[in-house]
Amino acid sequence: MASFSALRRSRRERGWPAGQCLCVDMSLRARIRDGDAEAFEALFEEMERPVFSHAFRLTGDWSVAEDVLSLTFLEAWRLRHRIDADGGSLRPWVLGIATNVARNLRRAARRYDDALARMPRGHPVPDFSDEIVGRIDAAEQLAAIRQAFGSLRRQEQEVFALCVWSGLDHAEAAQALGVAVGTVRSRLSRARKKLEKLAAERQRASGWRQVKGDHDSVVRSIGEESR
Repeated sequence: MASFSALRRSRRERGWPAGQCLCVDMSLRARIRDGDAEAFEALFEEMERPVFSHAFRLTGDWSVAEDVLSLTFLEAWRLRHRIDADGGSLRPWVLGIATNVARNLRRAARRYDDALARMPRGHPVPDFSDEIVGRIDAAEQLAAIRQAFGSLRRQEQEVFALCVWSGLDHAEAAQALGVAVGTVRSRLSRARKKLEKLAAERQRASGWRQVKGDHDSVVRSIGEESR
């Protein structure tokens, strides 16, 4: 299979608009299953951005999301023979692969971190993540979202990301994750309740800080006037 940069370039050379949404109909499904590289290019062009966005939401890391993107389409090409000729969009199938890839990368990262923790301490390595995050608009808001999302269990994160952020319905999310539709509904319900609770707690904390700040300002003003 051609490289991802070659896939992008070949489509531009043929005059196909980048990001154009292509319906993956039954004939295209069959062509991808049979190893048609041009049909796979069409799938890649349609799903490249959704897969990257989904991967970033699950991992919170731009670089890891790029790895997930690459590995997802390598895995999709390897598993293309599993595609049924009948069916609609391949979006749930591709996002399901991306979810599994992100899950595996996180496990590998944890094993790597555990191995590093067992090694003798050396000189500290500079961490440039704060510098990168600082370039993002509304960094505080992004951090709050990541913190709230990180409080969910992994299964809840995956369902929430697929249904809320990637726009899959319950049946499509169930297909992507290989679980029952009822399982998707219950996980999504738990995720929403947890996030709503966290949002309410954050709002109360923010209100308390504002009240305390106003109170301290008044106390300082009274103290200055009494001098």
